[in-house]
Amino acid sequence: MHYPSLRQLRTFLSVVETGGVTAAAQGLGLTQPAASQQLRELERIMGVRLLERVAGRAVPTAAGRALVEPARRAQAAVEDARAVAVAHRSGEAGHVRLGTGATACIHFLPPVLAELNERMPGLEVIIATGNTPDILRRVEGGDLDAALVTLPAALGRSLTATRVATDALVALLPEGMAPQGRPALTAADLKGLPLILYEAGANTRAIIDTWFRRAGLVPRPIMELGSVEAIKVLVAGGRGCSVLPSLALGGDVAGAVVRPLRPALARQLAVVVRKEKVVDRGLARLLGALKIAGGQ
Repeated sequence: MHYPSLRQLRTFLSVVETGGVTAAAQGLGLTQPAASQQLRELERIMGVRLLERVAGRAVPTAAGRALVEPARRAQAAVEDARAVAVAHRSGEAGHVRLGTGATACIHFLPPVLAELNERMPGLEVIIATGNTPDILRRVEGGDLDAALVTLPAALGRSLTATRVATDALVALLPEGMAPQGRPALTAADLKGLPLILYEAGANTRAIIDTWFRRAGLVPRPIMELGSVEAIKVLVAGGRGCSVLPSLALGGDVAGAVVRPLRPALARQLAVVVRKEKVVDRGLARLLGALKIAGGQ
């Protein structure tokens, strides 16, 4: 099946508006024969006469009158498509899908998104949260443009990671459980206290477990939770102590105290994209803002 071209529809609309093929051709920068050829081809494709002569003017037939509005909508759709492309090309608009964990979403991204909104108001950033393996699969499959994750992460061959921030891990303890005279706590100090840790399988939990193992210890938490906010509430309520990223604290936690760890412990945050990903202006601005926020 053949379809009318946008050029043919534009010529048809111009003839309807001007009342003549010659005037329409001049307005479109065409020769009169070229315009007439487009109209003949359009009528052949549609299988019906679209124009007729009345008192020396070209006017639409009944079929032509019925075609006017669909033709105008087609022209408007093309203009909309062009405007969208221009906006993206100029950097005035964009659409980025970013995957990350809940902690980064709550404590790291808000100032990044606020800065992006000021610098590029037309950029729409869609945030999806989840565990690292699922987020990375969505990036690899093209469902997400990028991911902000904790290293180490199992990256497929099609993915590449760039470090954007170093986030120190610290001990968070109820005020009544904090050992006196110890500005920094060791794994042995924490082993003797009730522990509330991230759920097993999370990247941050793996980093914490490795820190304990290096001291020859195995943590045996009384609770394992997937929500850092819930852990903070339980610690502040005196139920136990925890090891959390500094980023997750967001300042002082009422009813709890923070102690650094000895030896020091930190996690690395990285942004992950597909190696062959087309980095448009919107994504480039987001990646740049993440690096700036992380001090890179």
